[in-house]
Amino acid sequence: MLLQNWWYTTLLGVERPIEPPLAADVKADVVVVGAGMAGLSAALRLAESGHDIVLIDRNICGGSTTGKSAGFLTPDSELELSQILRRFGLAGARHLWDVPVHGIDLITSTVRKYEIACDLQRQDSLFLANDSSGADDVREEVAARKQLGYPVTEYSAAQVAEVVGSGRFHGGVRYSGTYGIDALRYCQGVKRVLLDRGVRIFESTEAHSIDGHTVRTHGGSVTADQIVVCADALSSSFCRYADYISHAETYLTISAPLTDRDVKALFPGDPLQCWGSELIYSYWRLTGDQRILLGGGGLFSTYVRNAITPPGAAERVVQKFREKFPALADIEFLQYWPGLIDTTRDLFPTIVRDRKSPWLQFVLGCVGLPWAAFCGDFVARHALDTESQTDHILYDFFRPDRGFLMPLWTERLLGKPIVFALNNAWAKYYQVDRKAKRSP
Repeated sequence: MLLQNWWYTTLLGVERPIEPPLAADVKADVVVVGAGMAGLSAALRLAESGHDIVLIDRNICGGSTTGKSAGFLTPDSELELSQILRRFGLAGARHLWDVPVHGIDLITSTVRKYEIACDLQRQDSLFLANDSSGADDVREEVAARKQLGYPVTEYSAAQVAEVVGSGRFHGGVRYSGTYGIDALRYCQGVKRVLLDRGVRIFESTEAHSIDGHTVRTHGGSVTADQIVVCADALSSSFCRYADYISHAETYLTISAPLTDRDVKALFPGDPLQCWGSELIYSYWRLTGDQRILLGGGGLFSTYVRNAITPPGAAERVVQKFREKFPALADIEFLQYWPGLIDTTRDLFPTIVRDRKSPWLQFVLGCVGLPWAAFCGDFVARHALDTESQTDHILYDFFRPDRGFLMPLWTERLLGKPIVFALNNAWAKYYQVDRKAKRSP
């Protein structure tokens, strides 16, 4: 397999020039730092409200975390609904599940409104049980969805084989309202919309510091009434909340186009977006040109400090997939690439309005495109007019000092990867936040 991000390949031949970097001192109503899903969602909300916006990114729009993702538009992002229900109770789970559901609506409505060509595929989600323990997880997920009144379809082991073409699973739970997308082309499409609306975009422009109302870069600065930071891999010198964020590494691969017969072998019915019940799960879906987009990882590669690029981990993901789908064992996977997903210790985003500088807001650690889209839109709305908003409670849910199993100081003893891995597992399987259960 070739080490190359497939989504960058899909940009070839598309007329979308890179915007030049910032090389002057400029002023605006709002400056948005970071042009991934969260930053672009914030910029779009602000631009549609008629404000003068400057958007900067050290890469191209969508070129970092967002543009390396699998493009799953589903509320599930490491945390299933049943796990959110356990932690926050009935009211809290409904309140939080609405966040990514609304994020999906934001993305898909933007695609349709502005006719963005980004391979948007309507695909139901299917959570699959890999073993008997996973079957228990499926039953819990079905029970949670029924308790909250959400539509759901449960499959037995025999029934699963009729929808995914494999007899290696022990059950599954399916629900609709979810999609697949080429997130990099989506971001580039939003970039075009923003430019048409007069937003000044500076790519290849890294923010070095924030001084009052001014964001400083190597070549210039932006002074604005409001500053919104939606960036990943921040340094502690730039943002005092940077230590609250780490990353998880995943690997994605893309296959050669499938024949119609291959597609039927994989999905006897409608194409679905799927993931398994392992702690470090594999996930797959079809692109619009009938390629398998397959992702996953391993325990020892997920929490590494820096991206691992040799193909070994990606090849193991492919091998596991072939074992589950022997009829597709001869399908060739052409490209692979690593992705670093920003995450917090409990897999929920962090949103901060700085108390000393209330014009400054941060969106950090969003796991999942819908969560990022909502959070970017959220801070933009609150930057415009926080008094008129009705969802202030989310600042409390996503505050940086919420409850965690292990505090940050334990990193000095165990190291950041171990602390984040243990906190992630605790949040996923055991954590209960009684205060948050009462909040809504």
